[in-house]
Amino acid sequence: MIEMMLTVSLILFSITISIAIIRIVLGPSMPDRVLALDMIGVNLIATIAVVSIILKTKAFLEVILILGILSFIGTIAFSRAIERGVIVERKRDR
Repeated sequence: MIEMMLTVSLILFSITISIAIIRIVLGPSMPDRVLALDMIGVNLIATIAVVSIILKTKAFLEVILILGILSFIGTIAFSRAIERGVIVERKRDR
């Protein structure tokens, strides 16, 4: 029963990732695309967690942490680029 629920959740996560990819390609604005990228990151983390449960291993927990950190940094960088036009600001003394 639990294996069936985990398999169904993997199928649903793959559907949501596919919908997010469509949103990235067809998104009308840049904030929609950034939000879709963040959603893909969250769904990938959940998918890896489910796969880790199915395989009964803790080997993927480090992957989940790294993916979460990279997803967060990517979202912050994209949102700063949208808001200000640059990601890293440099002050010049001229």
